[in-house]
Amino acid sequence: MNYGTLPARFLNAVDALPNARAQMVRRDGRWETISSQEFLRRVAGLSTAFVELGVKPGDRVGLFSANRPEWHTADFAIHGAGAVTVPVYFNESSDRMTYILKHCAAKVVFVVGAAQLRKLLNVRQELPELEQIILADGDAEVPGECLRYETLIAGASAPDISSYRLRSSQVLPGQLASIIYTSGTTGEPKGVMLTHANFCSNVTDVGHDFQLHPAEDVALSFLPLAHVYGRTMDYIYIFQGAALAYVESVDAVAQALVEVRPTITAAVPRFFEKIYARLVEQGSKTTGMKKILFDWAMSVAQRATPWRATGLPAGLALQAQWKLADKLVYKKIRLGTGGQLRIVSSGGAPLSKSLAEFFWTVGIPIYQGYGLTETSPIVSSNYPVNRMGSSGKPIANVLVRAAEDGEILVKGPCVMQGYYKNPEATREVLSEDGWFRTGDIGYLDKDNYLFITDRKKDLIKTAAGKFVAPQPIENALKTSPYILNAMVVGDKRKFIVALIVPNPATVAAKAADHEIKFASNSELAAHPWVQALISAEVKRLTIHLAQYETIKRFAVLPEDFTFDNGSLTFTLKIKRRVVEQQYADVIESLYADVAEPRPLLQE
Repeated sequence: MNYGTLPARFLNAVDALPNARAQMVRRDGRWETISSQEFLRRVAGLSTAFVELGVKPGDRVGLFSANRPEWHTADFAIHGAGAVTVPVYFNESSDRMTYILKHCAAKVVFVVGAAQLRKLLNVRQELPELEQIILADGDAEVPGECLRYETLIAGASAPDISSYRLRSSQVLPGQLASIIYTSGTTGEPKGVMLTHANFCSNVTDVGHDFQLHPAEDVALSFLPLAHVYGRTMDYIYIFQGAALAYVESVDAVAQALVEVRPTITAAVPRFFEKIYARLVEQGSKTTGMKKILFDWAMSVAQRATPWRATGLPAGLALQAQWKLADKLVYKKIRLGTGGQLRIVSSGGAPLSKSLAEFFWTVGIPIYQGYGLTETSPIVSSNYPVNRMGSSGKPIANVLVRAAEDGEILVKGPCVMQGYYKNPEATREVLSEDGWFRTGDIGYLDKDNYLFITDRKKDLIKTAAGKFVAPQPIENALKTSPYILNAMVVGDKRKFIVALIVPNPATVAAKAADHEIKFASNSELAAHPWVQALISAEVKRLTIHLAQYETIKRFAVLPEDFTFDNGSLTFTLKIKRRVVEQQYADVIESLYADVAEPRPLLQE
């Protein structure tokens, strides 16, 4: 099947589905719009500049930017020149950025923003093959070695668009479109080679159910475009003509949701966990009748879950209570997300079933999917027929099966070509007949819905030889209103322990009822009352586990795992090995005395 190429699909969208607000960006306190035709003009002008700078088909071009209109302008301009986009996360470390640009031998780098430019210039001398830097939205003073994006596209006109159309027609589906470097939490990053057909097959086979409308649908783009998940989802939105609103920082998402009122977006589980935590925090701060109403509405949501989230019948009394709770509470929750969301995709890691059920119950439909960078990325999706707790059915034209050890194997047009300059690593994961070893453990149920239980490399094997999947346990703990984050530890150990991050706001509010106050997060984490509260929550939420899976001890940490402290990847997944190193002393102390299980607090 010929899925086409990225520039061809872009041109088709501009021609067939014109949109006066194809791109939206917040500047100086208001949302500016860029039409499809202006989007194309900028793409064509920049693509002409790339060609004039000597960029040839197959050349690698670095793209160093946050989520902004210029990201896609540069991406489609690169593809129109037949070149290869190599994205760099906008907040990337200098060492990793240097490795990526050096390993792929980037000829040109397109960079957006003065802060990103400074990072690039600091390592410029380590990139001998880098010939040119193009800067968008820089300071007034731009180094002479840089070209201004705004100048390059200023005079772009019809001849540039014609040339772009001609060059795009010469790009083949099998050509390399992008090299995306994996997070590299273990060893050096690997460059995943994805062709135009890889991307376009995923866009087609996932997007055909969405049926977006240019006049009605607005998509919110805040997942890092350096990551394949956000990038492919944005391709779906663009190719179906939806308006695309960009948000540079996760901190600005809450405001953007209210202002833009999107109908469709994609996120990772940590995003939904934070929304839920913030909601519980707000509820914990209420008093009097407001608190009674909030607690009642949360209770109704719990009882209504089988009906609202899984379609089971509900009595008239419960339905009436839900309608009242919806009018008084749930509607306000939806308004906090803009009130218009009809498709919310979740990927990047397993989403807690109970959390998904809660959002469905209050009217925010989250459809979990599954995929990897190496599969462009989407392998399975729950849209449009959702099965709670699963990662959905394999998308069209993609085959999925479980190996004897439970590892999920994938075959289809979305599977990568291999790792750039790394044939040995490629052979380790790609069989000769095209099956890709995902490294994830899971199974397919009788209806072909995929369930992922954990990463193969993350499975904990206790000293007794029992295997424990940490993510389901962590997800269960994070449903507590008093627990913000958690990481389970126990590989080659006698029993399972956990590092737990309390929710300062909800814990403080609960403590206030007992006339207990904390001067700092450290004091909160060290307080015996907090120890008892967390201990009770751990017992409550893990009562269903087998004996060897239960948490025998835990440490309460004063600070959350974040990207800034090196504990999370840029898609907000925990770097387990890094956290284990950071808290090595704490973990060792949890195993210091194995006579009696007891919680231990981190000072």
